[in-house]
Amino acid sequence: MCVSMAEAEFSGTTLYAGRTRHPLHGPIEVLGYENTALNLADGPNAMLLHLPARAMTPDRFVSVGRRGGRVLAAMVDAVRPLSRSAGAMTMDWMSSDDPVQVFEHDVYTVLLADDPTLIPAALTRVPYRKRPRLDPALMEFYADHYPHHSIAVCCFDNADARRAKPLLLWYEPLDPDVLVAPALDAHTGGPPSAGEPVATDHWVIFGTDAAPEGWGEPVRYPHDLREKVRAFLPETVMGAHFAQEMPNGDFAIAHDDLLAGHLNRMERLAPSR
Repeated sequence: MCVSMAEAEFSGTTLYAGRTRHPLHGPIEVLGYENTALNLADGPNAMLLHLPARAMTPDRFVSVGRRGGRVLAAMVDAVRPLSRSAGAMTMDWMSSDDPVQVFEHDVYTVLLADDPTLIPAALTRVPYRKRPRLDPALMEFYADHYPHHSIAVCCFDNADARRAKPLLLWYEPLDPDVLVAPALDAHTGGPPSAGEPVATDHWVIFGTDAAPEGWGEPVRYPHDLREKVRAFLPETVMGAHFAQEMPNGDFAIAHDDLLAGHLNRMERLAPSR
């Protein structure tokens, strides 16, 4: 799972979507993302994530720190025995009025925008060794199909891909009743084929601090994980592994179904028309 700006292979994906009441930010949704990337382009590449939120800012990308490299792996470890195959941030601060925010996060140079059609002109602000080629049709696809989302373009070179830590970020969700894990897939640099079958190799994990006692499986995070990272993470999780062809799209589940433990009601959402 992933959309890339040039040819690439992505495997071993872990997606986390959770609801929590953060001590500073209040009720928020947290997204976690990790995979193994093989860049097949002859230069830099980038992965794209469409985020079900507006007005995203760089401070919503959480640095997991030295001990946070296994936070998503710990969630997978928690649910793995029960699962069946289900078919340090460095920022260049800028005005919040900037329509495309460009900043460094872990090994990535990230471009963040509400309007994806503005991203091509901002690529000149990405260091040359990380600056990928861009098919404008890809940005038009996101503008047409995800008009209410923010778009994050995470640029990397070949060496970066091997050192990347999990991405962890937060936002106020567009729909408070549904959790969505972005899983759209396209590895050629062009627009995704909406709804067509794609291969999956995903752990999809959900969490919520509104769950009743006894819900889910407890997660054992690294004992020295920083408290400011732990504040974004769930104590217990539910999840499943997917390893078959599925229609291209995102994973989604109603919060009420998650609270009831009905993972079988998870849906695959195609891009909007």
